[in-house]
Amino acid sequence: MKLKGDIAIDTEAMGLINRRDRLCLVQLSTGDGDVHLVKFARNAYDAPNLKKLLSDPSTTKLFHFARFDVAIIRFYLGILVQPIYCTRTASKLVRTFTDRHGLKELCKELLGKEISKQQQSSDWGANELSQEQKEYAASDVLYLHQLRDILNAMLIREGREELAQACFNFLPARAMLDLSGWEEIDIFAHQ
Repeated sequence: MKLKGDIAIDTEAMGLINRRDRLCLVQLSTGDGDVHLVKFARNAYDAPNLKKLLSDPSTTKLFHFARFDVAIIRFYLGILVQPIYCTRTASKLVRTFTDRHGLKELCKELLGKEISKQQQSSDWGANELSQEQKEYAASDVLYLHQLRDILNAMLIREGREELAQACFNFLPARAMLDLSGWEEIDIFAHQ
């Protein structure tokens, strides 16, 4: 797989518990309007080109809620994705006037784009994906480059770009904590 520039990435799984619910799909886009879907059959995660692309340290990987995606990619593909930019994390750091940081809300509020989340809880393990599933999967990566640009401007305006970068740098460690059983425990808390 030869994609150039920063790559928007998302995953679809059988559920939200990354050690239990298998990885079914990885979506990729370079922000040019094209989306590449990589579908995995059960226990068939030999994807050397994808692994090389996702572990390339010279390419930034854009996510929305990177914590989940980075963990499930680590668990099923055996690689640690870096460097990372997470639009959800950036939104939480600069859009403190709201608690609405989901991709659907960001696309609507920042880009004026309506995206459907209707297929989010569909059967991603099916042998064939429906057209609706493919369109949903594509929408999860199509706008991440644009969102990053807007959120970056807000981070700079608010003087939080260094804090955001520190959070992005920590996300692989956060994913490893999740995979090691500390998903609900804040190891930095006093108690």
